[in-house]
Amino acid sequence: MTEYSPLQSELQKLIKSSGPMPVWRYMALCLTHPKHGYYVSRDPLGREGDFTTAPEVSQMFGELLGLWTASVWKAIGSPPGLRLIELGPGRGTMMADALRALRVLPPLFQSLSIHLVEINPVLRERQKAMLSGVRNIEWHDSIDDVPDGPSVILANEYFDVLPVHQVVKGETGWHERVVELDADGMLVFGAAAEPMPRFEVLLPPPVRAAPVGAVFEWRPDAEIMKIATRVRDQDGAALIIDYGHLRSDAGDTLQAIARHSFADPLRNPGQADVTAHVDFQALVRAAENVGARAHGPVSQGDFLQRLGIETRAATLMAKATPEVSEDISDALKRLIGGGRDGMGSMFKVLAVSEPQLTSLAGFAGERQEARDGPS
Repeated sequence: MTEYSPLQSELQKLIKSSGPMPVWRYMALCLTHPKHGYYVSRDPLGREGDFTTAPEVSQMFGELLGLWTASVWKAIGSPPGLRLIELGPGRGTMMADALRALRVLPPLFQSLSIHLVEINPVLRERQKAMLSGVRNIEWHDSIDDVPDGPSVILANEYFDVLPVHQVVKGETGWHERVVELDADGMLVFGAAAEPMPRFEVLLPPPVRAAPVGAVFEWRPDAEIMKIATRVRDQDGAALIIDYGHLRSDAGDTLQAIARHSFADPLRNPGQADVTAHVDFQALVRAAENVGARAHGPVSQGDFLQRLGIETRAATLMAKATPEVSEDISDALKRLIGGGRDGMGSMFKVLAVSEPQLTSLAGFAGERQEARDGPS
């Protein structure tokens, strides 16, 4: 007898009663189902979890983002109050490291209010423990709930888990991709019978020439538009770091990760992280459409090197034992390197700001060393 995850049984019943469901709906239920969703019931991070993010690789990542926050604060005129907002803050590791770096600027550090946007109750408890000594900190279910004011928004591996819509090219047009049941009652991918009317006129030019069978995916612009509108109107900037592609194009990137390995996204729903690559060209287009300024995207490796991560690593290694020094060197390679194990090329960095901010650290041509980091 086949063992099903609790969510799989629910999905099978739902499809039997209501018909095939769009991929975006399937992904949303896998991640945020009120009872069985992946992100509402567990801590997925670290060696014991399913994946490792950059802040878990090294303290240097969060420290440099803290110093980037300070550079934005100065660029917008050092306002007396700054909202430091993190979307999907994991265990709170990145924020803890960022705040440690920000202590070197007491006027900014004392003006901060911290706002963590997190729906996972397990991770909220981890964040509260990690940030137990931090004053003026609040948790929110949505960025909509964060009070107005000058802001720096950090979003590391946030957009990749927002539900993605998919369409498949057929002989007569583009059909919405769905999840349905096969003859044995198992979850499989399919396509809606009728093509979406005049959908091709909405497609980026490279996609229109895609062959029959090609998949195109996109996310609604609502989240990036919220972020861009906020920094446009209230001073500040947002930093978006994620894995993805620089140009909108065809391709199926839906994937599942469990125990640090790729898994079948239709197997054991609710038990694995389901993600899709981020289309950075689409983010830039949406941000500029609401009147914000886009900076980048650039590769994570280039961004961190421009902020001086190699200098920071050398400083840490000079004070460390040989064993710890080797760990720091390995972490540096992972954060800025390419190849299968490196994050430097696959991950991209995009900043969105108010229009008047014409230059931001990490995106200009010159290298910007973070020499005043924490000791």
